Amino acid sequence: MALLTIDVQREFQPGFPSGRPENASAVPAAAEIVRAFRKAGKPIIHIVRLYLPDASNADLCRRSRILSGEPLLLPGSVSSQIAPDLLPHPSVTLDHHLLLSGGIQVIAPEEWIIYKPRFGSFYKTPLERHLAELGVNTIVVVGSNFPNCPRATIYEASERDLRIVAVTDAISLLDDRGIVELEAIGVMCIPSKEALELLFPH
Repeated sequence: MALLTIDVQREFQPGFPSGRPENASAVPAAAEIVRAFRKAGKPIIHIVRLYLPDASNADLCRRSRILSGEPLLLPGSVSSQIAPDLLPHPSVTLDHHLLLSGGIQVIAPEEWIIYKPRFGSFYKTPLERHLAELGVNTIVVVGSNFPNCPRATIYEASERDLRIVAVTDAISLLDDRGIVELEAIGVMCIPSKEALELLFPH
């Protein structure tokens, strides 16, 4: 079992250009799940986005926005960093050179960061190989925001025959319809309290 945190970056939090309150409201539950995995010594993989100023690694739908001069998730920027509540230590920052080259950044025992160039976390990333090396057959998903990256990642994981738990209050913009659609493909959708009781029983 491994935890995936998806795009829980400062850029998407209130006070930053792409910030929205729904993303902030999912952080406490996501952080609680992260702490439980960390305490249990279970794998945690933080998935992040980074955009080069020339938009050469950006989705087609984002290129004009970046080329207009908006510094969206610029490598090395404060806004590109993972939300502090999810980090093992406040001093952790993204090694964007390593990440953009396809490397996996180690930030703590059993804790890593992986960069993804598109919505899905498996597309042109080392995630599938890394999970296989860890012997993982179940992923727990938290992150921002459901219609885009968490949804794409969950469908990619399903295509790879992974078992999936979606923590409903730790995924921003996940509504009742989204839950029904995920459950239809075999995803277990449960809130953080229930997830903690199920995954880490006393």
